[in-house]
Amino acid sequence: MKTGKQDKKENRLLIDVKNIVKRYVTGDVITEALRGVSFKVYNKEFIGLMGPSGSGKSTVLHQLGLLDKPTSGQIIIDGVDVTQLHDIKRSYFRLHKLGYVFQQYRNLPELTALENVYLPARMTGWPRKKYMDQAKMLLEQVGLKERMHHRPYELSGGEQQRIAIARALVNKPDILFADEPTANLDTDSTKVIMDLLKHFNEEFGQTIVMVSHEPEQIKYFDRVVRIKDGLIDLC
Repeated sequence: MKTGKQDKKENRLLIDVKNIVKRYVTGDVITEALRGVSFKVYNKEFIGLMGPSGSGKSTVLHQLGLLDKPTSGQIIIDGVDVTQLHDIKRSYFRLHKLGYVFQQYRNLPELTALENVYLPARMTGWPRKKYMDQAKMLLEQVGLKERMHHRPYELSGGEQQRIAIARALVNKPDILFADEPTANLDTDSTKVIMDLLKHFNEEFGQTIVMVSHEPEQIKYFDRVVRIKDGLIDLC
């Protein structure tokens, strides 16, 4: 019998990162944040991007998530070279294909948990019943069924991050990007969030690419891509 991880490795190629370079220019100073990064992500994998502070791992995630543009190189997502998309098509691709979870929860304070979650689906033009049902289902999945009408200031940090995860998944994205989503959480809340991400990965086949600097989180990942000084660390 094949294991889950073996099955995942046999799935289709979802992200193909080819020699991406990212330079920042400030006056006469050129900072080379990425110096030719290449790797692949397969459908249904849970990938950890790891490396020391300042290594370029969050920069990689921002290129993959179309939050920034590489100076050179290619990023092919589900057969589309996203580095060639113009702004409107990039925005459409982000909204319909990608989900994001950040260190900061980024919940709108004037909205309830339910309203925060369904907002992206509402923006895509879903019928009200569809986006309401999807948001309620996700809030139940993340353990906030009884808190869906609370506003962010009435919730703990861990609960707010669970809202952020539900919101990131409401449009059923092909890929979920997470940038150190547990950095602001205590140990118990961190475990809850990591267990949730693994649940969505294993039970629903959600592809996840996550930046982490915590060695104890390696056990959650199918595979780790290590980055050091803007390069893939092969050591």
